[in-house]
Amino acid sequence: MNQRRLTGIDAARGIALLGMIATHVLPLYNQETGDPSLTGLVFSGRSSALFAVVAGVGLALLTGGSEPHEAKAVNRDRRGIAVRALIIALVGLILGGLETTIAVILFHYAVLFLLALPFLGMPLRRLAVWAGAWLLLSPVLAYVVRDWLIRNLSPSDINGNITWEAFLSPAALAADVFVTGFYPVLQWLSYILLGLVIGRLALTSLPVQVGLLTGGVFAAVTAKLISNYLLGELGGFDVLRATESGQQWPLARMLEVNLSSVEQTGSWWWLALSGPHSNTSLDMLHTAGAAAAVLGVCLLLTRARPLLLLPLSAAGAMTLTLYSLHVWIMTMVDQQSPPLEPMPVYWIQVAILVVLAVLFQRIDARGPLELVTSGASRLARGKGGRTSAPARQKR
Repeated sequence: MNQRRLTGIDAARGIALLGMIATHVLPLYNQETGDPSLTGLVFSGRSSALFAVVAGVGLALLTGGSEPHEAKAVNRDRRGIAVRALIIALVGLILGGLETTIAVILFHYAVLFLLALPFLGMPLRRLAVWAGAWLLLSPVLAYVVRDWLIRNLSPSDINGNITWEAFLSPAALAADVFVTGFYPVLQWLSYILLGLVIGRLALTSLPVQVGLLTGGVFAAVTAKLISNYLLGELGGFDVLRATESGQQWPLARMLEVNLSSVEQTGSWWWLALSGPHSNTSLDMLHTAGAAAAVLGVCLLLTRARPLLLLPLSAAGAMTLTLYSLHVWIMTMVDQQSPPLEPMPVYWIQVAILVVLAVLFQRIDARGPLELVTSGASRLARGKGGRTSAPARQKR
């Protein structure tokens, strides 16, 4: 297997893409009973987290994988990744200006790439310490800062997708991107750092692949058990229901699907949540563990047969193009009256996107947006960036 193009990683990225599309198209709650739907229970929170973790793995592979590039080459890598991030941010701003109900992730994704630049040349052990510390401490800092922002900054978020107009309110934009928005990069950097740690491992190794699966499952289950104990046995959930937000929202159901709308202020017990998009340590430990397990499964399945998951890996190799196409399609779908049935809309989109991806893969071509980003990245790296010797691995 080629470490630079492991089809299992592409397949995991493809799963993240199709899972995110499912949360955009299919209902997260049963319209008759109000109970969480299967889509909400399985994909909400986990798909976007998988997308971010695999992004970190990709950054690690771009900078040498298990044999990191030497210092001069890493500096060239940083230039290339910075240009890549700027192009992704531009695409995100364009998509954010469309009439859509989708929370477009790309601008935040680009900011995460830029924030990851200082970590790219870091030895594995130090990187792992940073990743663990960031996962544990960033939600605490976010809780403190969020409360201050809500009380002192009006507005404290953009209230929608980020567009060019958002730059006219720089304070609200910064608050939204880092703390108060749908994808707060203060906490989400944890996913990128954990992905970098995973990408520095020998991903072609069978013990590593099995370790990702078993360790990921253990982390995901442990996070849920700890959260359930804190909220149930220790009474944290009753305290949260007594807060202003707890009285405003049906927390019991939202805990299973999506907590992004809930203003998590008024009690430190909010940090005991593990529900989707609560962005707590336990939420990120659970979703990152699930992401590691999915990566492990995909790497194991493609270990002997790289093309076994071709529909997923082909889609995962051109997610920027396919994600953008999906958002554009949904702008038209959302305007239909009466509304279209979500299930056919989902499967028709999946079929179109997967067939398109497989066709591009068969003719050995990149997606249009991938071609632009990779070309600009190579120009920014300059000569010699791809042939530099790896540095000695420090653990």
